[in-house]
Amino acid sequence: MTLRIALILALIGVTACGRLAEVGRTPDLQSPVNGNEVYAMNVGELPMSEIATAPREQASLWRAGQQSLLGDRRAGSRGDILTVVIEIDDSATISNASERGRSGSESLALPQFLGLPQRIDADLPAGASMANAVSSDSTSASSGSGSVRRNEELTLRIAATVTEIMGNGALRIEGTQEVRVNNEVRELLVTGYVRPDDISRQNEITYDRIAGARISYGGRGQISDMQQPRYGQQIADILLPF
Repeated sequence: MTLRIALILALIGVTACGRLAEVGRTPDLQSPVNGNEVYAMNVGELPMSEIATAPREQASLWRAGQQSLLGDRRAGSRGDILTVVIEIDDSATISNASERGRSGSESLALPQFLGLPQRIDADLPAGASMANAVSSDSTSASSGSGSVRRNEELTLRIAATVTEIMGNGALRIEGTQEVRVNNEVRELLVTGYVRPDDISRQNEITYDRIAGARISYGGRGQISDMQQPRYGQQIADILLPF
């Protein structure tokens, strides 16, 4: 028993050490240096200015490429950056109701059957009779109702980087953003696949045009920690049957 208690205390101590190390400290921001975005920017070169790469043409006001007045500045190469617009305003209302009822009645009587009921009645206890042999009634009813109501609203903008060009020409994008206010860090992550044609002339794309979109918006810090149940309570909620 003593060994078991020691093991439990050791496990609790190891679990709590990670949290105790953050007491009185501001949450650290994750460094993007080793992320996929920076890797894509280093491997795929960003388009260079036409001023440095193309010879100047005298007496000409037109220049081709992204740097021109009418050039296409939309992201299309690995390492390019575009803006993801997240405007979620969803609501759902579901209501169901069901009702069922059933009733039945059965009876079996033998007032006359070759005189057998009368002969049997003579041998039966007082008050018993075969005239009404069997009689049964049954009634059942059930009803149910349920409803679901959900409302979600989220408006965000984040810069994402093209990390990979797929075989069919689709672009894999990934974006991360962290904002620290006092002792609370808000994290925004978005990944998915987009078609180059869906990117607007403003180099923006809405979240509903991202295939396989994975959007995460959360936080970590003192406020988020207070909103979470304690480890012991979470374990109790899992183990206790009631």
